[in-house]
Amino acid sequence: MANCSVTTKAAYFIAGAGIGAAITLLFAPESGEEIRRRIVEKTQEGRDFVTSKGRELRKHAEDLIDEGKDVVNKQKARLADVLESGKHAARETFSR
Repeated sequence: MANCSVTTKAAYFIAGAGIGAAITLLFAPESGEEIRRRIVEKTQEGRDFVTSKGRELRKHAEDLIDEGKDVVNKQKARLADVLESGKHAARETFSR
C-alpha cells in the first residue's frame, strides 16, 4: 500500500471507517431510533466529506488542465518563432 495514491488511501480509510461505524452500531446498547438517527448523521457526514473531496479533486484537475494549456500555448509560440526564423534563414540562403 506504500505505492498507493492519496486518493486510494483516502478511499481505504473511508471504507474502514464505514465498516467500523457499522460494526459499532450493531453492538451499541442503544434504541433502534437512536441507532437510525446516528446512521443518518454519519451517512450525512460521509456524504459531505466525499463531496468536499470531490470538489477539491475537481479544482486540482482544472488547475492541472490550465497549466497544461499554458505549456502547450508557450510551446506553440516557441515553435512559431523557430519556424519563422527558419523561413527567414532559408530566404536569406536562397536569395544569394
